[in-house]
Amino acid sequence: MNIAHTEEDFDMIAKTCGCKDRKRKVTYSFVDSYHSLCRDKKDIILSEIQACEILLKYPRDENDTITVENEIAELRLALDLSQ
Repeated sequence: MNIAHTEEDFDMIAKTCGCKDRKRKVTYSFVDSYHSLCRDKKDIILSEIQACEILLKYPRDENDTITVENEIAELRLALDLSQ
């Protein structure tokens, strides 16, 4: 039996956590995928950027937007430095 496509399109989910009084941060979790152990640093950072861009479409408040935009900027910088 041949299975053409068994994995999700998005391999990582981003969520914001923290209180309004304290610094918020973005956390990531892998979606169940078969090849999650075979990823290099660049692939993981690209997946984190993609997850943050999706999260940016649905902010709860302005603090979430600021937190996610800062996270995207830091990830892009890390991606540039790793190349």
